[in-house]
Amino acid sequence: MKPIIETDRMILRKFSIDDYKSVYEFGSNVEVQKYTGDKILTSPIQAKIIIKEVLFPDYKKYGYGRLAAIFKPENKIIGFAGLKYLPEFKKSDIGFRFLPEYWGKGIATEASLAIIRYGFEVLKLDNIIGIADPINIGSCRVLEKIGLKFYKLDTYDEDNKKYNWYQLSKAEYLKK
Repeated sequence: MKPIIETDRMILRKFSIDDYKSVYEFGSNVEVQKYTGDKILTSPIQAKIIIKEVLFPDYKKYGYGRLAAIFKPENKIIGFAGLKYLPEFKKSDIGFRFLPEYWGKGIATEASLAIIRYGFEVLKLDNIIGIADPINIGSCRVLEKIGLKFYKLDTYDEDNKKYNWYQLSKAEYLKK
């Protein structure tokens, strides 16, 4: 599958069904899933279901979605990064998840800066948001580093937990 976005160390491309083992690897990792609110995957079949019922429909319906994040030096899928349209908010959310051994290496920042550029310059989005658990200091820092500004503490889903909400408008992006 051809890359959608490429950086010095990363290739971001659409997931294929053949990526289910990688999706299972990070989706079953307790540390990766710790702040997401998502259930820990318990079988590779669940990963196939996510690819077929979540990722593929997003690509088809909105033209974009979360992308497989391939670490070039190892040619390995180490997680995902990308934009996801949230119809309930009428906004596009930037998100990323990586295996713990890749944390603290600037990978999330590198990938996310390229995703922001892609979102505004290719997809022609007007606004990009980021939602993170306030306890997840690493993700909050990445969102701030890539230019998103905190604008509210609010719920996101049915768990009624409060999350940090960040945003960046195209106008703010173009000022940089």
